[in-house]
Amino acid sequence: MMVGTRYVLLQDGFVFKIRGSMILILVVCMFGVHVNDVAAKDALSLYDSSRPKSVNVGALITFDSVIGRAVRPSIQAAVDDVNADSSVLQGTRLELYFHDTNCSGYFGIVDALKLMEKNVAVAIGPQSSGIAHVITDIVNELHVPLLTFATDPTLTALQYPYILRVTQSDYFQMYAIADLVDHYGWREVVAIFVDDEYGRNGISVLGDALAEKSAKISYKATLSSGASESEISDLLVQVNLMESRVFILHVNPDSGLNVFSVAKNLAMMSEGYVWIATDWLLSVIDATQPVDHGTMNLLQGVVALRHHIPSSDLKKKFVSRWKNLQYGGNRSLNSYSFYAYDSVWLAAHALDSFLNNGGNISFSRDPKLSVIKGSSLNLASLSIFDGGRKLINLLLGSNYTGLAGHYQFDSQKNLVRPTIDVLNFVGPGYRNIGYWSKFSGLSVVAPENRDSRNKSFSDQNLYSVIWPGQTKNQPRGWVFPKNGKQLRIAVPHRVSFLNFVSEIKDPPGVQGYCIDVFEAAVSLLAYPVPRTYILYGNGKRNPTYNNIVQDVAQDKYDAAVGDITITTNRTRIVDFTQPFLESGLVIVAPVKRSKLSAWAFLEPFTLQMWLVTLAFFIFVGAVVWILEHRINSEFRGSRKQQLMTILWPLADFAGSAFRRCSIHIVRENTESTLGRLVLIIWLFVVLIITQSYTASLTSILTVQQLASGITGLDSLIATGDPIGIQDGSFARSYLINELNVAPSRIISLKDQKDYSDALDRGPANGGVAAIVDELPYIEVFLANVDCSYHIVGPEFTKSGWGFALQRDSPLAVDLSMAILTLSENGELQRIHDKWLGIFRCSDQGDQTEETQMTLKSFWGLFLIIGVACFLALVCFVWKVACQYCKFNSEDSSEEIEPTEPVRARPPLLHLASIRELMVFVDRKEEEVKEILRSKKGSSRGGGSNGSAV
Repeated sequence: MMVGTRYVLLQDGFVFKIRGSMILILVVCMFGVHVNDVAAKDALSLYDSSRPKSVNVGALITFDSVIGRAVRPSIQAAVDDVNADSSVLQGTRLELYFHDTNCSGYFGIVDALKLMEKNVAVAIGPQSSGIAHVITDIVNELHVPLLTFATDPTLTALQYPYILRVTQSDYFQMYAIADLVDHYGWREVVAIFVDDEYGRNGISVLGDALAEKSAKISYKATLSSGASESEISDLLVQVNLMESRVFILHVNPDSGLNVFSVAKNLAMMSEGYVWIATDWLLSVIDATQPVDHGTMNLLQGVVALRHHIPSSDLKKKFVSRWKNLQYGGNRSLNSYSFYAYDSVWLAAHALDSFLNNGGNISFSRDPKLSVIKGSSLNLASLSIFDGGRKLINLLLGSNYTGLAGHYQFDSQKNLVRPTIDVLNFVGPGYRNIGYWSKFSGLSVVAPENRDSRNKSFSDQNLYSVIWPGQTKNQPRGWVFPKNGKQLRIAVPHRVSFLNFVSEIKDPPGVQGYCIDVFEAAVSLLAYPVPRTYILYGNGKRNPTYNNIVQDVAQDKYDAAVGDITITTNRTRIVDFTQPFLESGLVIVAPVKRSKLSAWAFLEPFTLQMWLVTLAFFIFVGAVVWILEHRINSEFRGSRKQQLMTILWPLADFAGSAFRRCSIHIVRENTESTLGRLVLIIWLFVVLIITQSYTASLTSILTVQQLASGITGLDSLIATGDPIGIQDGSFARSYLINELNVAPSRIISLKDQKDYSDALDRGPANGGVAAIVDELPYIEVFLANVDCSYHIVGPEFTKSGWGFALQRDSPLAVDLSMAILTLSENGELQRIHDKWLGIFRCSDQGDQTEETQMTLKSFWGLFLIIGVACFLALVCFVWKVACQYCKFNSEDSSEEIEPTEPVRARPPLLHLASIRELMVFVDRKEEEVKEILRSKKGSSRGGGSNGSAV
């Protein structure tokens, strides 16, 4: 009897798939053979519910490769460890099938089909992104999960539902490189990569990552998989002609070292070069330990990345027993060895969960293959894994810690905490200079030792690097191309204001302020700048500066040097250096000398100010007279004499401010404390007023007045008169586009002679009301015409002059630093004085109204003296009232008590009382005190006499 698979229908209607041996048991029972019924039932239950004895697992790798030699023993060791662990799969064994893809897409397809014939539940590998791409359709069609080591970022796309990467994606590696480039301030790199899916897709991500850091790949150099040394040499010679000296090397591990060997022969591993290698390099070095001395000499100064494998006890135990493993292949470990070992355990745990949840390792025929006829290929042997969808979901939900760290996948099927080691090759080995992770960026602290939520800017650093050429000095990252070309510099061919830039006839060349600044800046650079100046324009009119900038942006010139204003629109298409001269648009208009009248001395104060000041002179004098009249003999006498005492001391005090004897005057002329206090405060007020008056009068005597009514930008626009601008200046577009000035009002002027002529004629005679131009031009113009015209109002734009270069030109940063150095050491000012001199024209406008001081400027002072006077008068009145009350009480005590009733006083008696009060106040205080003393003495004497009687 043939033993095979049969389907049996039981009484309850369920169909079971059983083997031939089971049929024999059923036959014996049916024919009455005396078999123990219980044993038979137990046997049925055992066959129905038990797990499969084995599950087939396949591995697709290239045996004879760096990664293949490292992962093959790891996979075999992991399978043996799983089979030896009874806690996993609970007795089900993993049957491992290896297939060699020979690093070929064609053989990868063939071996994948052979592997699928064995009804594998999980496939592991390949390490090649290219092979992974070509076998994706096979695993997708047959629903077999594929745990791959390929790092191509596109393998996580939705079109590959059955592929799961167990390593870190190149997506994160490329972003780590972008952060490195940004960390060192480089803006351009050259990418050298293998021309396949692995190389192209990785470099594509690098371009996006660099763009986010305002950097770019200036040149992409591709290599074939098996490029010869001559092909590599030709490629490196080509890239060595480029500006960038930062090379990103993203190639296959098996041939990558050849690139460094050729680069060494071409002197491209010397000082000034930067080499950054992706994880392929450490895969080679770690898997070939110990590395020979010659290989390490090739790699001196190289910065390389590697998948970070955190230290753990599990990892240490595996490393300690690695050399004792009895498997073929390389005995050296790299990061892929750990990933390969863990991938088997991931598959084992997923299969265990799959079987525990009632999953069945079963396969069914693909109906799509059944319609294919006439082919000798045994396609019918390919079956679909029925539980593939469930198993891949279990794998995606893994939460497992292995040799390479924690395995957990995000929605994009990437490891949730990707981490990169940053290494530097120095001497006989390499050293760790930092780490990169998705959450913390670049740091010297390992991600597992820090809080991933805390990304501090201070942590964004690395340890020092020894660069190619055994130097610690950070390479600049670029040089001028070694192709014999000079820097093409456009220079405006001006016809006016030749101080800034002009042509030299013999020998041919250019000169001027801007040229000297540029030459001085270039001389500070640490490298030569081959250059040639090219005049821009016909020499008959000033060129249009917007056109110069546009031509630089269109690569007709490499740079533009001259009096080029930095504007918003221009910065959108070119890069500018640091401004070497401040600039801004100003208005210049005709002026005339003011004619002074005989009453010019009254102009510093307004009429209101004069009246208030005079009123306070009189008021303070009256207050001082009141305070001093009763105690100071100088404030008594005839009415005429007393009126003079009110005014004369105050005039004396005003003069004393200039004689610096104010304290002496206060002590000599006043006797009361309140009077001295008031005069001291008044002296302070008078001092400030007189000093302000002197300054204002000086300004008025030297001020110039405008010949027209234009006092600033608003009045110029409102007049409707013609406005002059310099030919070729951006002022035209600014007035039209920003200030809405009609183009018909704008007149272009060729040179300084046209400036003077247009201003002198004025708008009524075909001239202009004013000229709008940049401040440096106006300063030179006014200096040449002896300040016959005047700047009106402030600058209404703020900008500067800079040198224009093409976008992302590395020369812009170095020149900016050089310009700052020139400014700090005074060389920039020396060049300015040499060509432009010192601008000496006054910048005052029509300031007659502005220099007149109003009451608003001094009301605080008048308030202080007013309050002081009021408080002094209150104190004085209180003192006099007290004396008067005491004086009256003494008089009433001497009067005899009347015998008849007191009659009401008539109104005339009230007037008499007021006169008595005035007479009392007019008395000297010393007389009043003497009367009170005498009355007090007489009252005492009378009392004693009365008692004697």
